[in-house]
Amino acid sequence: MNGDSAHKRGWEIAEVVFGVPFLISIGLQWAIPLSLPPGIFRLALIPIGIILILVGLGFIVQGRRELARYAQPTDPGHPTDKIVKTGVFARSRNPLYLGSVLVFLGIALALNMLWALVTLLVSIVLCLYVLILPEERYLAARFGAEYAEYMAAVHRWFGRK
Repeated sequence: MNGDSAHKRGWEIAEVVFGVPFLISIGLQWAIPLSLPPGIFRLALIPIGIILILVGLGFIVQGRRELARYAQPTDPGHPTDKIVKTGVFARSRNPLYLGSVLVFLGIALALNMLWALVTLLVSIVLCLYVLILPEERYLAARFGAEYAEYMAAVHRWFGRK
């Protein structure tokens, strides 16, 4: 980890913030099964989950491509030298995290893992406090008015203001 970055500890990455709670949900699902009963509603969640997974992967791939286009790191432990505001970043300040949420939600729905919905909420809170808020403070300190304008124009999760 670099000293001039939003995150100082190696575990402060999306893979940990989303991955550990997901692994916990698998253990909980195995130990104390929590699922929707069979039926048409349950069956409808499978294609909805698959769509969410695909949309989430799309956000992640497009976000990584856009960062690569501007030679910016995808690891929050490395410094950045410009704010990327194009592509998916024109609609979300955090498309990689949004994509992770959608993939996690999609898996939970498609596989009927209700514990994953509970741990997803934990992941979202961790993402906000461990990843997003420190990154926002870092970017505001590093880029000042330019980042303030971007924050005023684009929502944290999705949409333009």
